[in-house]
Amino acid sequence: MSDSTDDLFSREDQIFANKELLEINHLPEEGRIVGRDDEIESLATAVNPALFGQSPSNVLIYGKTGTGKSLCAKHVSGRLVDATVPEDVSAAFAYVDCAQDTTETQAVQSIASTFNDPVRTDVTIPDKGISTSTYYKRLWTVLDQSFDVVLIILDEIDKLDDDSILMQLSRAGEAGKLDRCKIGTIGISNKIKYKDRMDERVKSSLCERELVFPPYDADQLRDIMTPGRTRSNPTCSPSRPSRARPRSRPKNTVTPGRPSTSCGTPAR
Repeated sequence: MSDSTDDLFSREDQIFANKELLEINHLPEEGRIVGRDDEIESLATAVNPALFGQSPSNVLIYGKTGTGKSLCAKHVSGRLVDATVPEDVSAAFAYVDCAQDTTETQAVQSIASTFNDPVRTDVTIPDKGISTSTYYKRLWTVLDQSFDVVLIILDEIDKLDDDSILMQLSRAGEAGKLDRCKIGTIGISNKIKYKDRMDERVKSSLCERELVFPPYDADQLRDIMTPGRTRSNPTCSPSRPSRARPRSRPKNTVTPGRPSTSCGTPAR
């Protein structure tokens, strides 16, 4: 019987004690979100009305790459969805990477497909082949049938071709597109001057709250990279998948979404 080991490869990592901490989809232990207590609390305050089925404030988050913007947005959104359960409110969140879905059609298709449960809604969201306006109509139908309130995270929002989807989302209720469901939008950008190029009507709706995430300092980076080390943070818990409790079901059901960024690692 031959020796199954190969001396060509090392059995020990000579550089990283735990390389998983650097992976974008790593799910850390509770308390691993470092140095973002104030930002998490501010974001939670902005979306708190959703806990009672009311319209959450729209938020625009700025900060350099690797400052935890996407991480905290997903973290707060996931916790909000969980917190609505005892309030008898049906909630969910969707995440869109606008660097990938750069057009209005791509973005609204991604949002609609994330929220849709075709078995329950009898609505189909094809990858392509229908008009942008039809995608919107199906999105409004899905939202009104399924949820009281939703949050939509638009990451790298400055990569969108134009502001059309922001106008649609921020004014859906006002325009009579939705009868019951309330929408809150969280826009994320690396560019502090992004809003200067926005349409004034979009700016007035989307920029109800603005948050700036500063870079991590040396101590915070050390805490992030230290295996097993946690920070006291009463607002933190592990990031969870978006879970939604439809009106017709007693318990939350999983809302399909994109993989979460990792708590405790620098993220967009």
